This record gives sequence, structure tokens and C-alpha cells, in this order.
Amino acid sequence: MVMKGFGFLSFGHYGSGRGPGDPNARQSLRDAVEIAEGADELGVNGAYFRVHHYARQSASPMPLLSAIAARTRNIEVGTGVIDMR
Repeated sequence: MVMKGFGFLSFGHYGSGRGPGDPNARQSLRDAVEIAEGADELGVNGAYFRVHHYARQSASPMPLLSAIAARTRNIEVGTGVIDMR
């Protein structure tokens, strides 16, 4: 059996960015880019990110997806879940 595709959907701690242990926007976005770069190097071919409209650090996925696309070579990026509360 040959695996044709393997990707990941982001998950994690989404807080207000102000409480103890809450990631701020800068760190959250840097972490996401670094994870996608590592996944691309490993041969993962999909990176999909959740959209959390009420979490400031991940409410706008398009700039994040653009940054990841600019820094990777083969990985497909996209939104996995768009939370429409």
C-alpha cells in the first residue's frame, strides 16, 4: 500500500493572549510557520489551519497561509475548519 497524502490540521491552545500561558499573536504565528516548514522538510504534503474568529492570534488565516507558502516548497496549505459562530 502506498500512502498518497499525509497532512495535519492545526490544534492547540487558543486563549486571549493576555493570560498566563496564553500565546500571543507573534509567537502563535511564528510557531505555525515553523511547524509547517518542518512538516514540508519531512515530506508532509498538507498543512491546514483552523480559523478562530474570537482568538486574536488566529482570526485571519490568509496572511499566515501566505507566509507559509512563501517559506515552503511542496506543502499544500489551506483552512481546515472555519468556525462560523
